[in-house]
Amino acid sequence: MNAPSASALTSLACLGTGKMGSALLQGIVARHLLAPEAITLFDVSPPALAAAQAALGGAHIAATAPAAVQASAAVLLCVKPAGIVPLIASLQDIPESRLLISIAAGVTLQAMEAAAAHHRVIRVMPNTPALIGQGAAAYACGTKATPADAAAVESLLGAVGTVTRVAEPLLDAVTGLSGSGPAYVFTFIEALADGGLAEGLSKEQALQLAAQTVAGAAALVLQSGLHPAVLRDQVTSPGGTTIAGLAALESRAFRSACIEAVRAAARRARELA
Repeated sequence: MNAPSASALTSLACLGTGKMGSALLQGIVARHLLAPEAITLFDVSPPALAAAQAALGGAHIAATAPAAVQASAAVLLCVKPAGIVPLIASLQDIPESRLLISIAAGVTLQAMEAAAAHHRVIRVMPNTPALIGQGAAAYACGTKATPADAAAVESLLGAVGTVTRVAEPLLDAVTGLSGSGPAYVFTFIEALADGGLAEGLSKEQALQLAAQTVAGAAALVLQSGLHPAVLRDQVTSPGGTTIAGLAALESRAFRSACIEAVRAAARRARELA
């Protein structure tokens, strides 16, 4: 019997139930793209499987990776990069072609397709805000992937945030920017809050103000359509408090540090290949 159309997103297997895989699945279920019972999970760690099943509220658990794939039209590959190619190779005996969606940083489409035999492969880079429907993701298609497969991935990722298609070489840049980016922002929020704490605010007050300031500023960029530099200039008065704070950031190479963080993470993604 042929597998259902991947573009219909009738069923999904997830191989690997760590933080990113679980975030995607929870976002997908929360936004009603798939019901929990349409999802089949496999992980070598029983505690991770149990935690993922509990978080989703009723997904199936398979005894093996091939068994999970047999039950599903599309497959999320959410294991560590070193395990991706061996995992894909273990699925070669499944006769019907499946759509394999890898979130592994650095593992190329060429390497995955060499192990995939007749299966189709799409490589994606999501991020953890997918858990609350605020993810930012990009994807690139393998040579056997169809327009319906691309539509399926856009539907899947679009349910939990924004998604864009890029040429595969740019996925390493996406990894450094939006894939790793939440960690940079969390660090910035923490540092802002610590500054408020140093000036006498309580921990709770400082963290709430810092997090909302970052969320509000990001929303203003997205909703206004204005360049961040324009919005910055609108709140920067000559001799005022904001320019004093910006000068302190620039004296410590804040912009250069942010740029280098993205580039360093992108370089590491390429090394993982």
